[in-house]
Amino acid sequence: MRGQDGAARTPDALHTAPRLVRRPWLLPSALVAELDPDAERSGRPPRRTARDWVVDFTCFLLAVVVGVLAAQSLGSEEDMPRALLVTDQLLGVLSCAALWIRRRRPLGLAVAMVPVGFLSNTAGGACMVALFTLAVHRPFRYVAFVGGADLALVPLFFWLRPDPDLPYPGAVVFTGILTGAVIGWGMFVRSKRQLMLSLRDRARRAETEARLRAEQAQRLAREAIAREMHDVLAHRLTLLSVHAGALEFRPDAPREEIARAAGVIRESAHEALQDLREIIGVLRAGESDDGGRPQPTLAALDALVAESREAGLKVTLDQRVTEPAAVPASVGRTAYRIAQECLTNARKHAPGAETEVTVEGGPGEGLTVLVRNAAPDGDVPPVPGSGQGLIGLTERATLAGGRLAHGPRDDGGFEVRGWLPWPQAVR
Repeated sequence: MRGQDGAARTPDALHTAPRLVRRPWLLPSALVAELDPDAERSGRPPRRTARDWVVDFTCFLLAVVVGVLAAQSLGSEEDMPRALLVTDQLLGVLSCAALWIRRRRPLGLAVAMVPVGFLSNTAGGACMVALFTLAVHRPFRYVAFVGGADLALVPLFFWLRPDPDLPYPGAVVFTGILTGAVIGWGMFVRSKRQLMLSLRDRARRAETEARLRAEQAQRLAREAIAREMHDVLAHRLTLLSVHAGALEFRPDAPREEIARAAGVIRESAHEALQDLREIIGVLRAGESDDGGRPQPTLAALDALVAESREAGLKVTLDQRVTEPAAVPASVGRTAYRIAQECLTNARKHAPGAETEVTVEGGPGEGLTVLVRNAAPDGDVPPVPGSGQGLIGLTERATLAGGRLAHGPRDDGGFEVRGWLPWPQAVR
């Protein structure tokens, strides 16, 4: 019974699972829009998060620093025409300013930066940021096209405008390595985002499958209850038929015998109506493999506890029922099933722990079934199972008009408490 490995989760609990996006301001806006199921789908680009503003400003500042350093190196070249120097710096300024639209137009900005980077030395930092953005936001085929164009122009660029500090081969190799590193970094960031999205999809599928399993467990519980109620109802109607037939064929029977038969008919009809109310709304299943098997009642709890003791479970039974013989068959059967499932779980999840089964109640106040076990001694190896036992018990108790609660205790044990209606006998 301890550690029900998810069996206690109901469909309502699944619907109230925590959101995947707990701190959206720490994530990119594009990722938040994909992860958050409540995000608006208006077709417009998502608004920047606090993290986006920090990253965008950092990229802009980095591009400006690289441009300033490149402008200083250009100023040291005495043979550089002033018009070319001004044009280079103007293109660098415009490229840095264009970085603020890199999230909305990553492909267009990266393509525009190919000729700009070839003409302007001060736009080199902005070109690298645009290429990184393209690798993050677009598939590899676009990155390969733009990155290949950049790498193809690198030898020609340094042939026309040699670097004053590096030899020609060194400048070409360094720029090629830097371009490849930027592309690889961007693809790594993109792969991490795709991994998060795939984990989100897997979590949603797992939640849907768990909900379907819970619904299937409820359906199977309803079908099992329908089979049991069919047997009980057939028994009630058979009694009605027998006693009504006796009255029909013996109209001259003594008055006391007629009154006794009429009382049996009235009581059986009342109990049949109670059983019929429980079976309404429950889907009938096919014929059971164990048809005709006598259904357990509250009186079978002693045998159940004795069987559990023989299996090695330390269990005590405390029955404080005022009128055990008057417990309705459906109520006693449900109480028996609750105790049976709880003792089975205790043997699986808390072997060797002490288990207490308490049954109390009376007519008019209902029947309470309380099963609790202490924490197991040491670690318990995981036991395979469907994990749907408590879902079926909850459904069974609800259909019987009662309720069932379960959960861990403060001392590490587990507790299941069920209440079933026990109406006052009709006089």
